[in-house]
Formats: sequence, C-alpha cells, structure tokens
Amino acid sequence: MPGTRSRRSLMAATTALLAALTIPAAHATPASRPAVSGSLVLIGGGLKADNEAVYGEIIRRAGGDNARIGVLTAASVPASQDPHADDPDRCSNSACNGAYYASLLTRHGAADAQWIPVDLDHIANADSDAVVAQVNSMTGFFFGGGDQYRYVTTLLHGDAHTDTKVLAAIRAKLAAGAVVAGSSAGAQIMAGRDMVTGGESHQGLRDGSAPGYFDDPTRLGYLPAGGFGFLHSGLVDTHTGAYGREGRALRLAADTGHDRVYGLEENTALIIDRPGTPAETATVKGTRGLTILDLRHARTRTTTAGWSLSGARYTHLTDGDRYLPQAWRAVPAPGKHPAVPAGDTPVPANDDVFHSPENPTGRPYSLLATARALAATRVQRTATASTFETNPRFTVTLSTPPGPSTLAWARSTAPSEPATITGLTLGVAPH
Repeated sequence: MPGTRSRRSLMAATTALLAALTIPAAHATPASRPAVSGSLVLIGGGLKADNEAVYGEIIRRAGGDNARIGVLTAASVPASQDPHADDPDRCSNSACNGAYYASLLTRHGAADAQWIPVDLDHIANADSDAVVAQVNSMTGFFFGGGDQYRYVTTLLHGDAHTDTKVLAAIRAKLAAGAVVAGSSAGAQIMAGRDMVTGGESHQGLRDGSAPGYFDDPTRLGYLPAGGFGFLHSGLVDTHTGAYGREGRALRLAADTGHDRVYGLEENTALIIDRPGTPAETATVKGTRGLTILDLRHARTRTTTAGWSLSGARYTHLTDGDRYLPQAWRAVPAPGKHPAVPAGDTPVPANDDVFHSPENPTGRPYSLLATARALAATRVQRTATASTFETNPRFTVTLSTPPGPSTLAWARSTAPSEPATITGLTLGVAPH
C-alpha cells in the first residue's frame, strides 16, 4: 500500500538517472492547446482510503456506475527495485500500488479499474498500441504518488519531453471530456512549466531556485519544461502546510515569473473544470483546503541581508469553495457566512512558520494557523511569524488590508472560526 514518502528520500531512487537534468523551457507546453472539456482532480497527497468525497468525485466524473478508470503508478519504483515485491503485505512498487488503487476505486463504486502497465521496468509499453487501446477503453484516469520525474521518464520520453502514445491518448481523452486525477506526484506532474522537483522552504528562501534535479533534497529545484502541461493557470505544489512548503512555493514562483500558486493540501482535492480555457473553474473538496498565493503585485529585493518579498496575497479555501482563475476571485461555499473578527486574543507567537523538518516539536499547517488567528481577532491587523532556521531567520508578515471588506467566512456550525480566508497581504524578509 502506498504512503507518503519522507521528504529526505523522495528523490533517491532515480538519482543516477537524473544527475545532470536541465530541459529547455521551449518544450514546456505543446505548440497548440486543444479545447478541453474534461476535468482534473488534483490531490495534495495523503489521500485516505475512506475519503468517499474525493474518490466519489473521481468516479462520478468518470461515468458513475459505468466508470472505467485506468490507474498509472509509474512514479513508484518498479518491482525490480522493490525488495518486498513478492510480499503482498509489504510491497510498494508500481504494480502493487496499481492494484491497491484499482481495488479502492472499485470499492468506491467504479465499474472497473485497471493498472496501466507502464513503469521503469516497462518503458516501451508507453508506446505500445495494445496499451493505447487499453487507455482508450477508459473513461477516467488516476495517477499515484512517488517521484514525479519517473512520469517524465516513462510517459514523456525523458529528456526529449515529448508525448508517448499512451500520454497522447490520455491527453485526447481529457480534451474529449474524461477526468484525470492524481495525488502527490500524480498531481504535481499535471503542471505546466517550472514543475518543482524538490526543496525545503528555508533553503529555498535563502538560496533561491535552480533548474534541475538535485541529490540534496533541501535544494529548491524545478524542471523548466514542466510536467504534462494539463494545468497552466498556476504553479502547483503538494503537501502544502503539512510540510510547510509555502516558502519554497513563493520563492520558485517569484524566480520563474509565475503570478499564482496552487498549494494543494493533503486528503483534499482541487477540481479543475475545463482546464486551460476561459471557462476554467476550480472547486475544493475534502477535509483540509487549498492555499492560493497571488504574486501579481509582489515585489522582490535582494540585499546583503538576503532575499525579501512584499505585496503578495494569501487566500485559503476549504470544502465547497470555488475559485475563478480568469477573474482571480474566490467564491465561498453556500452556507458559509462572513466572519466578523470578534476575538480579543492576540495572535500567538509562531517561531516555525514553515514547519521545519529540523524542529522535533514543530506543527503542520503553521502559517495557516497564524492566518486564521489574525482573521479571528479584532485587536490587531498585522501578525508576524518566523522561520525555525536562522542565518538568516526569515519573518513572514500577514496583514489585513485597510477598509471594511470581508476577509473571512465561517461555517454555521462554527461561526467564530474562519474557515475561508481571502486577500491577506503577505511579505517575507530576512531578520
């Protein structure tokens, strides 16, 4: 059964294969993008087996009782690299994980779910007409987690970064109305240019990003050519909050000229309808949420003290909220009501804003906790939080903009707790 891999070991399995990778940005997107009528279901990782809302959404979009879902797990190690390949209770390879997800999808109501046999042991299958015929018989697809570069190797011809026959067939099915879902690396690979390949927030803020794929898992790297290019309206990151990746996402977006980041949280889906079209819309479904970082008006500066950013906007959406990328507008879910700040408690101190892996007592979703505390209090309009690491220590400043506009919405079951937050101003500076 697949699980969330350690951040420190995410890249280890294919280090030799990827040592000198830098792909020209000119290959980042297809020469022309066909009209798309299908949808994406992007999950930030940590998808639990009992998440009926997310699995049910995938199956509904694939045809409900008639859903036939192809499962791709080429981001996992192949059986030849799994010492427990022959043990069904301990195995964690592409075939084993494909069977796991296929079983879950049928358990949640799909008529059929099949592993698509493409992985590092079967790269040639990605250009097999027989496997293409299998893909063409499906009404939806699910990409599992692991290491997203294995999808580049198996489905994009590696450094050539061109569609294999299998990926071209999936791309055509998406354009014709199919659903394509992915979790963790399976969501990351849907991205367009500048797909993140690894890195930690403090090191990214301190040292900046670089194209490539690095042995050091703390170094902020990215693939200029990107992933499959199914989503272009924002940079994508996964396990946001759980691993404190907001800092690295801000730095990568600023370095590569992206105005928007979708920070996907665990066990939660961002559902994109008609991706890449003027009618593109996004909906959040699941137990946690989605962080959106808006850098349209952000400014960066580098001094002897270090790198800083000002003027970004922070939004956090939860279950049922919608987002309109073309309008840059969040639409709170029906049933959520404006939350007027009523608390008299100051925002608690936060000395580990990006949940450092070096801090044994750190807490996930740390930046979100500070944002929610600021949205709930009436005694301050600015809050600061700092990184656990020093040399330099970075300070994050969140502020409510001037004026009476509503910044937070709450559920009727918890009217004093901000569930949805829009438009906080965010800055990062060395201290």
